[in-house]
Amino acid sequence: MTRRSIGIIVNGVTGRMGYRQHLVRSLLAIRESGGVTLADGTTIWPEPVLVGRNETKLRELAERHGLPDWTTDLTSALARNDVEIYFDAQVTQQREKAIRQAIEAGKHIYTEKPLAEDTAGALDLARAADAAGVRTGVVQDKLFLPGLRKLKRLIDGGFFGRILSVRGEFGYWVFEGDWQPAQRPSWNYRAEDGGGITVDMFPHWHYVLEELFGRVNAVSCVTATHVPERVDEDGRTYPATADDAAYGIFELDGGVIAQLNSSWCVRVYRDELVEFQVDGTEGSAVAGLRRCRVQHRAVTPKPVWNPDLPVTEDFRAQWTEVPDNEEFDNGFKVQWEAFLRHVVAGEPFRWDFLAGARGVQLAELGLRSAREGVRVEVPELTS
Repeated sequence: MTRRSIGIIVNGVTGRMGYRQHLVRSLLAIRESGGVTLADGTTIWPEPVLVGRNETKLRELAERHGLPDWTTDLTSALARNDVEIYFDAQVTQQREKAIRQAIEAGKHIYTEKPLAEDTAGALDLARAADAAGVRTGVVQDKLFLPGLRKLKRLIDGGFFGRILSVRGEFGYWVFEGDWQPAQRPSWNYRAEDGGGITVDMFPHWHYVLEELFGRVNAVSCVTATHVPERVDEDGRTYPATADDAAYGIFELDGGVIAQLNSSWCVRVYRDELVEFQVDGTEGSAVAGLRRCRVQHRAVTPKPVWNPDLPVTEDFRAQWTEVPDNEEFDNGFKVQWEAFLRHVVAGEPFRWDFLAGARGVQLAELGLRSAREGVRVEVPELTS
């Protein structure tokens, strides 16, 4: 068996997502499981090169995990011949410039979303990468979650008949930072720093809707900044200039209507932090991060509206759990494995920069809809 080492720059590794999901639960987890094995028996072995701006944090993180390769100098890391992949988990405003450097250095590129701050920038990156002949990928982790994989199984099996609508609820209460620390960084709430829930979540909703239900043809959106003032990591009060909630209606191929609410100002009364209800002519399903429950047409009860009598039916008990039927790994890790196979063995990987640009486009058009108070059609985006 041949081991094929592959150097991977992990830029932004000291941040929450870069560290927890991409380093620890993906790249290091891949190493702990013995690497990624190809059909010919070759094992891909990721060799992380940690990159960030804070030398103290980088050194501490590297020592904690026994990783000797780290630097604050991105340019020197990109110049190394043993580094083949550049990964970006920085704040959005820093991403485009760094990815351009990686393209110029001839590295294959995998990145967190959103790919860029606007559609024009995202498309330009896609075209530049294509011209340079480098392979690209954008994180689309929700597709690999157990709940949505079960939902996809139902769709592929024809469970729903004709799908009519999708209703999604995502969010939780993010503390303002005064009497309890916020769970999200303060830049998320400053538009001037690239913050806002629309630019954060609409790229997710784009790939979920497109992959599972059909192309998004139009969007109508209302955004809000429900909490106008927050407290940052240093205890300073600052004005929240970005949207912390977005309420969107998406018109899809086949007449499917999707309604998705995203909010950092909602207290959770759901089984999971995100849930999608899909209703079709033959059945319905409710899918979350891990669970998926169904109700078929043949066993659908017949509720009768009577506000004068107490409800006696246990509506939740009338749904059936969809079994796992397989082992589900961490969604970030699964997509990393697919990208590594794509780079080393040329296996298909459709979540490229153009797919990422379409997510940026939907966020941009959603904000335009909210700003102008209009329904906005989504034009086809090509490289």
